[in-house]
Amino acid sequence: MSEGSVNDVPSELGDSVDADAARLHELGYAQELRRKLGTFSNFAISFSIISVLAGAITTFWLGMYAGGPLVITLCWVVVGVFSLVVGSSMAEICSAYPTAGGLYFWSATLARRRKALWAWWTGWFNLIGQIGVIASVDFALANFILLSINIFGSATSPTIEINRWSIFITYLFVLVVHGLLNTFGVNLVRVLGDVSVWWHLGGVAVIVLVLFLFSEPGNLGMSNVLQYRNGTGWEFPGVGIYVALVGLLLAQYTITGFDASAHVSEETKDAAVAAPKAMVRSIYISAIAALILSVAMVQAIPASAYDEIAAKGILAGPNVFLLGVVGTLGKLLVIISTIGQFFCGMASVTANSRMIYAFSRDGGLPGSRIWSRVNPRTRTPTNSVWFGIGLAAAIGLLSLIQTDLAYPVAFFALTGVAVIGLYISYVIPVFLRLRNPEFVPGPWNLGRWSRIIGWTAVIWVGIIAVVFCLPVFNPWNTFETFNFTGPILLLCAILVGGGWSLSAKNHFTGPKSMGSLEEIMAIESELDAEERKMELRHTHKLPTGAQSDGRHPGGIGKE
Repeated sequence: MSEGSVNDVPSELGDSVDADAARLHELGYAQELRRKLGTFSNFAISFSIISVLAGAITTFWLGMYAGGPLVITLCWVVVGVFSLVVGSSMAEICSAYPTAGGLYFWSATLARRRKALWAWWTGWFNLIGQIGVIASVDFALANFILLSINIFGSATSPTIEINRWSIFITYLFVLVVHGLLNTFGVNLVRVLGDVSVWWHLGGVAVIVLVLFLFSEPGNLGMSNVLQYRNGTGWEFPGVGIYVALVGLLLAQYTITGFDASAHVSEETKDAAVAAPKAMVRSIYISAIAALILSVAMVQAIPASAYDEIAAKGILAGPNVFLLGVVGTLGKLLVIISTIGQFFCGMASVTANSRMIYAFSRDGGLPGSRIWSRVNPRTRTPTNSVWFGIGLAAAIGLLSLIQTDLAYPVAFFALTGVAVIGLYISYVIPVFLRLRNPEFVPGPWNLGRWSRIIGWTAVIWVGIIAVVFCLPVFNPWNTFETFNFTGPILLLCAILVGGGWSLSAKNHFTGPKSMGSLEEIMAIESELDAEERKMELRHTHKLPTGAQSDGRHPGGIGKE
């Protein structure tokens, strides 16, 4: 590895970074991205994307309808355990192959035949799921921002009507802000990622204390935390099991995105240990925090306003705060959750850009040469940031085709697509690893529990992939209550399969080496030189006419 590649890290970490780069070289890639993240920063990204201040609050309405307090509370135990099973199986593979491509790279490496096809499907399902996460998080954030403006409105500061157009415009604004932060505020994003952890933990603590100490009289109270309610309209023998299963989406949607630890592994020191540890840690800490938060929210629901709050849809959670707590404290809780969602959306864009960069580096996307370029000044994949933002903006158009309903049809479809798309991409490499006796575990592994945990993960994902496509409400076949998750995923599968058959099978070969060790180190040396040149130019010490050799116009990337 070239000398300049470790200049930005303390000397005592040099050996670790060199070892990480050496492992990356073995996997066929150059150290193009800056390796500055420690275990905590890696954990912060996955923890921020899981974001109990986002998922647990924005989908609170679903639990109120589908199972009531019983499901809202216990879903975190059930889903927390099975998500940890899935995450642990992924972490074991991540330890062996710590690359930004993550899942699709693992599938290609572990498949015993048709490697490129497995990589193609895994990469695209992962991308679809990640775009669903960005879209659903920022769509909910747009709702929360408008509500926050309204609750602090006055005669001199008019409120904003919350409808599909005001939400969509705010949604686009939030996407652009997250894109700009990930483009020009790279160091700020890293700092905010660490701050996000403490904001989430501190925010949950504040919300829980306020809800227990200052809630209005007449709330459900702790005696009703395990009360069962069925507001779905379904009535048939054994309906409770059906209702509880569809209600699990509340927690399963929240505990997604922890694959981010793998996607930023090329920027993490001691990645073979730090990334899998961060992945697993983000899951169980989030599940515990969400359980405590949900219990506090359930006991604070005003009993007489239960149905009224549930009908608020995405805004049901903040209405628990506003109606269940006296005065301005409820408004404070809304602001806390809104800022938490902002952090979540920001981290989601970061992780998605790394996945797009890595997938494009191997030719997996249309226009791959553009999306795989690295900004020589920030050493981050700027182009891929905006590709992800563009896709999220496009899918957000779905919100405009519905009328202004309490039941958020588009949002519910986005959550289902995010969960199923991501978890299918999570479990494909796990399945392939179980069928590959030649897999060599990394330093972080499950030992003799690997196979039983792996097969449990495969079975669980198979169950939720079916359950979350089922109708939640009866009648199920009206536009106002239809679950569009299944049709959207089917359309995506047709497009991805068609893309493979018509084009990709002729050119996409899966992960491919960037060259020999000498060629890889030449790429790193060129990046280092370009970076130094950009820094000098930025400080006005280099004439503006000085140019790079032009090998990578507009950024650094493979030919």
